[in-house]
Amino acid sequence: MNAAARFLSPSEAARQLGISAKALRLYEERGLIVPHRSPAGWRAYGPAEMARCAEIVELRALGLGISEVARILGGDAASLGRVLAAHETALEARIRQCGDSIARVRRLRTELDGGKMPATRDIIGAVRTRPTISVAFDLPWPWGGERFELRDVKLLNHIVGPLGSGKTRLAQRLAETLPDAAFVGLDRTADGGAAVRARLDADPLHKARVAASRAALLAVGAVDSPALTALLAPLEADDDTILVIDMLEHGLDAASQEAVIAHLRHRGPGARPLFFLTRSSAILDLDAVGDDEAIILCPANHSLPISVTPVPGAPGYEAVATCLASPEVRARTEGMIAWRPA
Repeated sequence: MNAAARFLSPSEAARQLGISAKALRLYEERGLIVPHRSPAGWRAYGPAEMARCAEIVELRALGLGISEVARILGGDAASLGRVLAAHETALEARIRQCGDSIARVRRLRTELDGGKMPATRDIIGAVRTRPTISVAFDLPWPWGGERFELRDVKLLNHIVGPLGSGKTRLAQRLAETLPDAAFVGLDRTADGGAAVRARLDADPLHKARVAASRAALLAVGAVDSPALTALLAPLEADDDTILVIDMLEHGLDAASQEAVIAHLRHRGPGARPLFFLTRSSAILDLDAVGDDEAIILCPANHSLPISVTPVPGAPGYEAVATCLASPEVRARTEGMIAWRPA
């Protein structure tokens, strides 16, 4: 090591970068960084490693999966082109939304100059970038009727909890209560997704949208499968239905999971909100959660579901992290139930 350079421990480096030490270890496991080693074998991060980590953190802030980041840092021009195209689409959506807001503000100013005081609801509508959606209802069993409320629903809403926590019942009640919402269950992959394919065959335009999205996902590393088509079918429906999806990762391998969540993050601010259950660390990467995402935890003791801030030490953070597993572990343990002999 260069004696003149300052080398940081994993905890110091993570704190300076604003991420977790676990994220640093993941970057190393994926070959994105190679920290120095002290004579005793401890990891150490010098200026070059910190600069590299900062690049990774910034790319992750764009909603990119680890695999996408690896390809871009490795000089994959095609991957970079696809990422920039998706980012451009999102920015154009924001520009259109801002243009609509500017037009509404100008109209209000014209009315005000003409001596007409705008209605309060029109003022609020002019300054909001998207409509506020909220929901409140009495929780089903196993909670016993306690009141649950979500204000200002985010674009992506992760529902997490251990087995038996009631998260599926919460999701179903959300689908029943939210305006124009639908629950997408695990039966979407029944018989290899035959029912989904039949519906797509009956609607060529819908089928074409699904094919276009599938091609985009395959281009960034997803693996074609009936499960991927079954997931894309409701996502590409030509309506404003709010979807509540049971186990977003169902039937998808790790690369496909990373591609799907990156795709959902690139939809733009005007997209419809999505709710989905997950127990996969590829779908819910706690170090990549954006400002327009929410984490809803259903605790194991059936206390009220809570919103969790994705910051180590925040209430519920450790419980959420405990619920998550890598895609490989999730695939290996799918459907397994822990038990102890009497």
